[in-house]
Amino acid sequence: MTTLNNKKATIMVQGTSSSAGKSVVVAALCRIFSKRGYKVAPFKSQNMSLNSYTTSENAEIAMAQVLQAEAAGVEPSYHMNPILLKPKEDFISQVIVHGKPVEDMNFYYYQNNYRKKALEAIKTSLDVLKGEYEIIVIEGAGSPAEINMLDKDLANMKIAEIADADVILVADIDKGGVFASIAGTFALLDEKDRNRIKGIIINKFRGNLDILIPGIQQIEEIVGVPVLGVVPYDESLKLPEEDSASLSERKYSKNQKITVGVMRLPRIANFTDIDPIEYEPDIGIKLIEMGDEIGNVDAIILPGTRNTINDLLIMEAKGYVNEIIQLSHEIPVFGICGGYQMLGVKIIDETLKESKFGSIKGIGLLDTKTRFERIDKIITQSRAEILGNGIFADLKGDFVTGYELHEGTTTIGESKPMFKVVEGCGNYPNSGYDGAVSGCTAGTYFHGIFHNFKFRRFFTDYLRISNGLEALGFAEDNFEDLKRFSLDKLAKIVEENVDMNIVDGILDRP
Repeated sequence: MTTLNNKKATIMVQGTSSSAGKSVVVAALCRIFSKRGYKVAPFKSQNMSLNSYTTSENAEIAMAQVLQAEAAGVEPSYHMNPILLKPKEDFISQVIVHGKPVEDMNFYYYQNNYRKKALEAIKTSLDVLKGEYEIIVIEGAGSPAEINMLDKDLANMKIAEIADADVILVADIDKGGVFASIAGTFALLDEKDRNRIKGIIINKFRGNLDILIPGIQQIEEIVGVPVLGVVPYDESLKLPEEDSASLSERKYSKNQKITVGVMRLPRIANFTDIDPIEYEPDIGIKLIEMGDEIGNVDAIILPGTRNTINDLLIMEAKGYVNEIIQLSHEIPVFGICGGYQMLGVKIIDETLKESKFGSIKGIGLLDTKTRFERIDKIITQSRAEILGNGIFADLKGDFVTGYELHEGTTTIGESKPMFKVVEGCGNYPNSGYDGAVSGCTAGTYFHGIFHNFKFRRFFTDYLRISNGLEALGFAEDNFEDLKRFSLDKLAKIVEENVDMNIVDGILDRP
């Protein structure tokens, strides 16, 4: 067990590539050291992700750091992810610093004109965390060996240097070429950075470990750094994905009695909104990629998106809009944030804030209009009372919570609002209401709406009854328990398969 002599310890997890498993290794280490009694914080200096969350500070950070904070048993803070980049169009991202949007920037401008300010924000947050926590587990981004951008680094070895952190390198064996990726990473780093790497973890292993051992022995000789362990691939873990790239690999359950179709929008955001539905009994998720047939589904969900207008135009060009209109006469259609905006009759963008296309027609299933103006982005945690309109009549008077991350304000015509807002913004500031309902079509700005067990179970019971199945009623919700179980199981897997004595030594160096 670690006994810190210096009381303030840092360790960094980098990867040979994106999706190597850095996020889950950081979450595992946060869980392990938290259970040992230490006050632990995750940290990722710069994250590029459309999967984000609103903290209690009303600040926006990446969902991965929220999960890691949960693993550490601490409240998530914008200091855990001081820079968040949200891709909006090709080579343009919304830059969020300390939880608040600064402006949209192209890659060149950000790297060459904003880097100094970003670095200052990173240092400030790291200093804050060092003052409050005993152990900081830092996550890198992509690969530290991107030789075309080493002088612009804001996420890997530059951060290890600032934090004075030694590094564990994670390599993904599932995609093949694991030893080449390890050796290549070492070969492309300069000596100073190579010397920071004190151990290697081979991740996502399936198969006979005996076959792998000769390769492990050789790679240790080649790079001069020990392999700390081989972590098996466990598909039973139920943890949020970090970014939409992982959706293409995700194993959604399709062979169930009821199928919920989720439109895989080109700029899909906050897709963790859908996670709880996947674990409902009888319910399968069908992720509908652009170009796929919608097929036989029992409900359609339009999730959030970083660019409502662009994604709606793509959906229309591929024929989905007319098909969704026809299906809405038979099955529920539900929109969240950008998906909610799409369901209205018009999206007004006279200032070209959202895209270069200006104002466009919406799908028209809800009598709402959304206007994009040059006003501050709504970033808030929210709470509301269900008004009982449309198919949600039997939930009238119940309360839901969520979080809002949206630009654009929405006004309602003949449709009815979904919620009376108690805390938060909703359709527009001081409107007092959120969302809209018309028949079995509905939408809301509340991300995390299906994380409310009673609301989720009511919705899925509606689908069960519509398909001749029995309603389950409001039995105990096991989704959050399942996530906690998965974090504990992840920590146990890492502890059992990684040499934690070496990890302890890395943390406890003078």
